[in-house]
Amino acid sequence: MSDSMARSLIADMKQEGELSRAVLAAVPEDRFDWQPHAKSMSLGALASHIAETPTWLGSMMEDVFDFGTGMEDYKPFAAADRDELLAALDENLAGAIALLENKDDDFMTRVWKGVKGDKELMAGPRGAVARSILVHHVAHHRGQLTVYLRLLDVAVPPTYGPTADSPSGDWS
Repeated sequence: MSDSMARSLIADMKQEGELSRAVLAAVPEDRFDWQPHAKSMSLGALASHIAETPTWLGSMMEDVFDFGTGMEDYKPFAAADRDELLAALDENLAGAIALLENKDDDFMTRVWKGVKGDKELMAGPRGAVARSILVHHVAHHRGQLTVYLRLLDVAVPPTYGPTADSPSGDWS
């Protein structure tokens, strides 16, 4: 890898991927349809969304992505079971990392725009937008997923520290 921005993002994605994998591994397959509220995603949809998110990096390889035309055939990933969920996360994370491996700082700092036709939806340095989606967005949804697990009385794995279900010194 030729640059520190891509290398830093890859390191964060790998770390977050390990945390996501641990939480996804705790998702009970027999509760994929469960929702904590009618306006909430189901457990399976939320877990699938986390596993799918790394694929979004592909839309950032060009300087402009039109959500209007680029998402015409999009169907959210819906894992059938935990094995499919974990395999998708691993595959999608590896694919996203591969897209970044040879990117230099010029590429990472170039402005990327997400548009829908003539309307600009978001814009910013590609590296910052990618980090926002691939790290922060995933951490947000993983946090939601840990609340789902708690509500279902499923042991919550540690992420940034121990949980009530893990010994205080055991973060792994």
